[in-house]
Amino acid sequence: MNSIIKEISTLRKQLHQAPEVSGKELNTSNKIRTFFEGLFPDEIVNDLGRYGLAIVFNGKEKGPTTLIRAELDALPILENNSFSYKSIIDGVAHSCGHDGHMAILCGVGLILAKRRPQYGRVILLFQPSEETGMGAAQVINAPNFQNIKPDYAFALHNLPGYDLGEVVLKKGAFTAASKGMIVKLKGRTSHAAHPENAISPANAMCELISSLQKLPTDIQAFSLVTVIHAQLGEVAFGTTPGAATVMATLRTFDNVVMHTLTESAISLAKQISRFHGLECSISFTEEFQVVENDPEAHELVDGAVTKLGLNKKDSHTPFRWSEDFGALSSTTKSMLFGLGAGKAHPQLHENSYDFPDELLPIGVDLFNTIIEKLNH
Repeated sequence: MNSIIKEISTLRKQLHQAPEVSGKELNTSNKIRTFFEGLFPDEIVNDLGRYGLAIVFNGKEKGPTTLIRAELDALPILENNSFSYKSIIDGVAHSCGHDGHMAILCGVGLILAKRRPQYGRVILLFQPSEETGMGAAQVINAPNFQNIKPDYAFALHNLPGYDLGEVVLKKGAFTAASKGMIVKLKGRTSHAAHPENAISPANAMCELISSLQKLPTDIQAFSLVTVIHAQLGEVAFGTTPGAATVMATLRTFDNVVMHTLTESAISLAKQISRFHGLECSISFTEEFQVVENDPEAHELVDGAVTKLGLNKKDSHTPFRWSEDFGALSSTTKSMLFGLGAGKAHPQLHENSYDFPDELLPIGVDLFNTIIEKLNH
């Protein structure tokens, strides 16, 4: 195991040094493919979304298909670290730990290359565009996915704020559904000296910002609306503005509640725009479903934690952040769990974040134990 951890630690640092944002993970995907070509898997499935790929290890007899997922993409963040493997891509960094997640799957692949599963097959999926909420859907909708559709799917995410190596489990909803809402208000511009000739969206924009954030008070289940950006007109002191944009993130712990919140937000935006005599267009982006952990998959992970003697924490409340694994969790028995990165470790998406290498053997052991339970 020591040689495996040394190899994947080196690989992680190489991945960390050359991060790529969502939708542009070409070199990362090629590096992963090259790594596995040397291990001679039974199949490498390409074209799973843009740059997504899956590594297939077949068993000797029929059995379940077990999929384990890692993410290819990094974030548009300028890294603030000084170690030797710091990102060399200006303004892009692996500030969420996807480099570590990929390295863990490569470690699992090194084991599978030497010892194929007895039953079924194991799929190691490297998914693109997790950060934008687009990648999992691209994978699922790809024609090639039908050939590797799993019976079980598993993934982990490192969690700063928890003891290093502590495994965080939860039944049911693990992370929130979320989506970005973009509301464009259009009126009519005029000279700033004659604002009475304009239809300015200024008052409507202010009313919309205030009212959107109050929407969750009318919904009994957890919901949250966070206004993240607003723009009124342009910087032109001689002009009364005729257009405005309001952007907000909608967040819930339930997909049905998300539908209710979305419909309420749309209705509110249209009502306010009509009252002020404005045209209104609404669009959505970066949509994430709830990650819903399956009871059977939960028991498999829980059993692996117990067998390995790892520290465990059962969470009673879903995390408010979102994860693209939710799209996969809606199609098969699945489980997303957390792996503590240290209580004092920099938080996810901070520019000083770096994945702790101490988690590499824990992640490899956990996934390998799950595979042994299902495929041996």
